Amino acid sequence: MKMSESIDALAKALAAAQAEIENATKGSINPHFRSKYADLAEVLNTTRPILSKFGLSIVQMPGFEDGKVSVETVLMHESGQWISNTLLGPCMKMDPQGVGSAITYYRRYSLAAFAGIAQEDDDANEASQTNANRQPAVYINKTQLKRIENAVSECSPAVQKKFETDYPDASKMTVDVYDSIVSSLESAAKKYQERKSQDNAA
Repeated sequence: MKMSESIDALAKALAAAQAEIENATKGSINPHFRSKYADLAEVLNTTRPILSKFGLSIVQMPGFEDGKVSVETVLMHESGQWISNTLLGPCMKMDPQGVGSAITYYRRYSLAAFAGIAQEDDDANEASQTNANRQPAVYINKTQLKRIENAVSECSPAVQKKFETDYPDASKMTVDVYDSIVSSLESAAKKYQERKSQDNAA
């Protein structure tokens, strides 16, 4: 782990943020979320507002070299103080989707560790399987794709851009992540549209 020369202000802010993140995580119930762990979108939705509240922000920078995926996570404080760590591991499926999935997996674990969130890992077996043992990917159908596209169209430009970066071809989204992603998008869309209505009424 690397850090700035001093992290006293960052440590104080992180301690305060983690107390609230823990409560938010324990109290969060997603009726569409059937897995036993929070996916990356869920961890981001839970942590970002609270980290921001205490002057904290997260930057995650992925890398890929020699068949290994890396994710450097930097936690920064508004004072300029920072800490960082890099998670490096294998990528079992050597194609763009496989690399992307591994990066998402490592981002989730790094972010959860920085935020102090403990997770039941029922996808660890899937992440460690060899290509021969993997089940064929099952992609979303046209109805599910249309719902995703409708939700994205109602979100803020920033959310739209992030989604397009993560899923340049939304039809290749797999069914195992669909429920949590569409739920997060529809929640973000609802909040954005409510803010727009309030701004227009003001």
